[in-house]
Amino acid sequence: MSLVNLIAQADERGLAASGLACLDRCVPLLGGDDEILRPLWASLSPGAADTDWGSSLEQAREKLAAAEGVDADGDEAARLAHRMLETAPAEPAGEQLRLWADACSVAALQIHRLLDPAENANECVDSRREGRTEDMSPLVAAELRRQVTVLELLAEHGAGALRRALEISVEGRRVLRAVVSRRARSQG
Repeated sequence: MSLVNLIAQADERGLAASGLACLDRCVPLLGGDDEILRPLWASLSPGAADTDWGSSLEQAREKLAAAEGVDADGDEAARLAHRMLETAPAEPAGEQLRLWADACSVAALQIHRLLDPAENANECVDSRREGRTEDMSPLVAAELRRQVTVLELLAEHGAGALRRALEISVEGRRVLRAVVSRRARSQG
């Protein structure tokens, strides 16, 4: 099933986890540490109070605003990552959540495309999300696989898959951190 269809069929927890996973993998562009979004992940678990997401989101925004990340004014990838954080809904519910999860999916794929020298930076990621994956670079292909896997896990296992979704995000964050580090060394 295509990524677009998986997002269209996801429940609210799946959408929140999908958008959060995309954002989490892009934390290296925001200058955040690996634990900065953990409270948001915890807010998605069964039994978490409805207010946990909103307060955890505000804390993450404050910490990341103070962090030393990639210059968002001069870097398109960093701008996209900041936009994911800034546009996160105050509650993980409703149509705004679906729009955010979909936008995060697109932004994360664009970020990986921008950071991969083998990928055509002008190419649209929409066809990738719809299932056309020929001639895709390994970095973008891996991000697409992570997004699909997170949504499939949550569709099949619900809240029980949150830990595995987080593990997938941690793996993707490590990859992106290495790409960002390599890019910084080559530029300066």
